[in-house]
Amino acid sequence: MRTVGLIGVGRMGHGIALNLLKAEFPLVFLDHPGNQPTDDLRALGAMSKDCAADVAAACDVIILVVTGAPEVEAVLTGPDGVLEGLRPGALVVDCSTSLPETTRAMARRVQEAGGSFLDAPMTRTPKEAAQGRLNLIVGGDAALLEAHKPMLESFAENIVHAGDTGSGHAMKLLHNFVSLGFSVVLIEAAIAARESGVVTEVFCDVLEQGGGRGVVLDRLAPAITDGDNSGLNFSIANAAKDMRYFGEMARSLGLPADVAQALARYYEQPTEAGQGELLVPELLALS
Repeated sequence: MRTVGLIGVGRMGHGIALNLLKAEFPLVFLDHPGNQPTDDLRALGAMSKDCAADVAAACDVIILVVTGAPEVEAVLTGPDGVLEGLRPGALVVDCSTSLPETTRAMARRVQEAGGSFLDAPMTRTPKEAAQGRLNLIVGGDAALLEAHKPMLESFAENIVHAGDTGSGHAMKLLHNFVSLGFSVVLIEAAIAARESGVVTEVFCDVLEQGGGRGVVLDRLAPAITDGDNSGLNFSIANAAKDMRYFGEMARSLGLPADVAQALARYYEQPTEAGQGELLVPELLALS
């Protein structure tokens, strides 16, 4: 069994770690203040290290589950970073949401250090992470993906190969542009429904039976009708970051990004007001 290193034991990373251990992969994780509680991981045999270089030196595969492009670059190339301890032939799997250009640059750095690289951003929520039912969108060499699929399948239900390096992160940004964009439309409509006196259950039922039916409605309906925000466990700050990243990607392709800019601003305003750690469904109560 390959020894797996995990950097980022947060909301998503904790579930990944738990399922790797359940599949009997030896696990080493970075001890970090941003981690979720790790007593359960230690009880199953996981070990911790104080810096990313030490994690890399102990592992055959290093999985990154950090916030975004700056964090990926810092944990790979910064002082005591992964590249300082990377074993020859080791694999870096970036499950963060990052910019495709950063992904390609980081992949080159990993390859120059003697390793290999896959970008494998996730969709779904911490609930599915804990259940081992994430979706992975993978960019990079198809044969490399196939060789490591059993490890990835320990925490992912669906694994799609999107294309060359960076394609996984490009597809993740496309996915989040659509899903978080739909979320804004639904939230604004739900607020208008509330203010115009439409019963919230009627609002959701009519959408469900018509053109509003879909995963976004399924996740947000409990928040709209009952104030239950658990269906979309995704922070407003992360939504703002993903919309900003999509806009950057679109502009780098010479495409207009007016809608992305408006969506980013929608999420950035509460973030700038100190409410970025709230969940996306909580926008219903902020307006």
